[in-house]
Amino acid sequence: MKTIGILGGMSAASTQIYYQTLCDLTRQRLGGLHSPELLIRSLDFAVIEALQAGGGWEVAGRVLNREAIALEQGGADFLILATNTMHKLAEQMMTGVSIPLLHIADATARAIQSEGLKFPGLMATSFTMQQHFYTDRLIAGGLAPILPNARDQETTHRIIYDELCKGIVTNDSREIYISIAQRLHDSGADCLILGCTEVGMLLNTSNVPCPLFDTTQIHCELALELALN
Repeated sequence: MKTIGILGGMSAASTQIYYQTLCDLTRQRLGGLHSPELLIRSLDFAVIEALQAGGGWEVAGRVLNREAIALEQGGADFLILATNTMHKLAEQMMTGVSIPLLHIADATARAIQSEGLKFPGLMATSFTMQQHFYTDRLIAGGLAPILPNARDQETTHRIIYDELCKGIVTNDSREIYISIAQRLHDSGADCLILGCTEVGMLLNTSNVPCPLFDTTQIHCELALELALN
C-alpha cells in the first residue's frame, strides 16, 4: 500500500472527516483490521483563515509549499489537500515537489461526467464559488456549474466559517442549506457539489432534491484507489 500524504487542518473538522472516510473505505475494501497508511500534516486554521481574509494568499501558498515538501520528505507517495478552497494555491503548493497531487476539482468533474450529468450546483466558500480556480476546472471537465445567488453565497460562506469549521451543527443551518440546494435545483442544477468538505455535515442524499457529489468522499475514494494500485 502506498502512503497517502494529507495536508489538512483547514479546517480541523475537514481533516477529521478525511481520516474517518479513508479508514472506513480501507476497511470496506480490505476487511479485517486494515487501515490506510497516512502521513498527516495538520495546520493551525486560525493562521490560514487570517491570511485568507487579509488577501495573504502568496504567504499561504508558501506555507502549503513548505508542508508539501515536508510530506514528500517524510515518505508520502502522493498528496491530497484536505480542503477545496486551498486548491486555489495548488500550483504554488507543488513547486519543487516531485510526487503527484490528486486535485479535488478534477476528481469531482470526472465523477459527475461518469453519471451523465452536466449542470452541477456548487455550494462552497465564497472563495471557491466566486473565484475561477475551481469552477474553471469544472468547466474544463465538460461541466457548466450553477452558483447560488449572491445572498445565498454569503449565507453558505458564513455558516461554513462561523459554525461548521468549529464543529457546530444546528437544525436551523441545515434547513437553510436545504433551501439553498432546492433553489439551485430549481435554477436548473441536475446535481449538487458539496464544494467544501464541511458542507456534508449538513447535507446528504436524504435531504437534497438531486444527485449529490460529496467532494471528500470522491477525493478519498480516488486516493485509496491510487494507494492500492
